[in-house]
Amino acid sequence: MSTQEDLKEDSLNNESKVHLQEDKQEGKLPVKKAGLKSFGDTPGQIVKEFMILTIAVAIIGAAVFFFLVPSHASVSSISGLAIVLTNVIPLPVSYITMILNVLLLIIGFILCGSEFGLKTVYTSIMLPVFIRIFEMLLPNYKSLTGNDTLDVVCYIFVVSVGLAILFNRNASSGGLDIVAKILNIYLHIDLGKAMSGAGMLIALSSAFFYPSKTVVLSVLGTYLNGIVLDHFIFDQSLKRRVCIVSDESEKIRDWIVYELHSGATVYKAYGALNLDPKEEIITIVDKNEYQKLRTYLAEVDPYAFVTEYKVAAMQYMPKPPIHRPEGK
Repeated sequence: MSTQEDLKEDSLNNESKVHLQEDKQEGKLPVKKAGLKSFGDTPGQIVKEFMILTIAVAIIGAAVFFFLVPSHASVSSISGLAIVLTNVIPLPVSYITMILNVLLLIIGFILCGSEFGLKTVYTSIMLPVFIRIFEMLLPNYKSLTGNDTLDVVCYIFVVSVGLAILFNRNASSGGLDIVAKILNIYLHIDLGKAMSGAGMLIALSSAFFYPSKTVVLSVLGTYLNGIVLDHFIFDQSLKRRVCIVSDESEKIRDWIVYELHSGATVYKAYGALNLDPKEEIITIVDKNEYQKLRTYLAEVDPYAFVTEYKVAAMQYMPKPPIHRPEGK
């Protein structure tokens, strides 16, 4: 690698350090805490966190009861497996889900140690509780749409809302997450592939008791569920690497550092036609910062040359916050 490329890589690493400090200060990066500390540092924060997690689990429970159970589709979840097992175990879906979740938690703690925090325990237990509440309130419920395909589609979108809330609170609904973690540790299978594989096996298990239409719905639902979750959850956490060449580079650089409170790296660049000297500004921003940056660029220099790339992950060290000097 050339010296210039080495300098560029070092600059990007320095830029990344700025972003980590800002993300930690703004609470964008999950911090692993033990016990009730994972819910917050004050009683108010703990109560608020419990309420948010409870609402998210209630949404997931509603999705399972109102849409997944009537369709008989086993879409990549422990609840989906419970629906299949009701054909051989004379218990409601809520009871089977509770049994499976408790067993998986015990196995997870034995095989993986303390990898699963209090939030996972809480959500794993509360999910079948909510399903049971719905079963008791609506014992003769059939289907909201009257169509299995629509039920599966509705389930995917509704459950994604609940899962997105849990993910943003650094939590999960347990179940397949525990299975994936075990496969990752002992078989060295990538977490994403482990989740997909386990989900597809559950979908295929419906073939033992249901007609081919239900099996196809389960498989397609599992695939679509992964796509929707990627959009609702993972795409929201992606950052963008934005490269800017503009005649107003000084204004843009100051705005990024002091107004957007983000980091930036400046390179010397030359136009290929006349070798005119330019400055290229590179910054890494999240979704909200990106919208603000594009709005500002449209105001200060509509003719700026801008390119962008998605950044899935970064590694960097913290740096003290940057404040605008007096008089600047």
